Amino acid sequence: MSLKEKIQENLKKSAKNKEEKELMVLRLLSASILNKEKEKRYNISKGKAGLKEQELSSQSQLNDDEIIEIIQSEIKKRKEAALWFEKGERIEMAEKEKEEQKFLEKYLPEQLSDQDIEKLVKESIEKIGISEMKDMGKVMAELMPKIKGMASGSRVSEIIKQTLISQK
Repeated sequence: MSLKEKIQENLKKSAKNKEEKELMVLRLLSASILNKEKEKRYNISKGKAGLKEQELSSQSQLNDDEIIEIIQSEIKKRKEAALWFEKGERIEMAEKEKEEQKFLEKYLPEQLSDQDIEKLVKESIEKIGISEMKDMGKVMAELMPKIKGMASGSRVSEIIKQTLISQK
């Protein structure tokens, strides 16, 4: 079962069981997925005018990796919103955002621990042969495709910085 199908199935269950919080989050996630598919369809149709409707529809479907990117984006939005609510002393709103974030994280692949990321970072640094902070982008470019969906870019970036600083 694809990730999109799993989300749709859980959306139906949440509606049937009247789980309002989950239903709201899943509706927003489904809308984000649909919008991304429409965008992809539009971009495909611009370049290939002679495509049949069925081909266009199948090519514009998102794969699990693309859906994971959407979920990560939604999680990031909620983290940022929670921070802003906390700064504004709106604790109940911040808690709501954190709850939604935790719910969305269930749809991500198992996340790597900081130790696992650090090990991969050190391997990439050795492989590339860098030691300066200005080359951090090269490590990110090497590492991110390998761990896509299993760690956020900001977390990986922070660990790369720490590792490069500690090597000096």
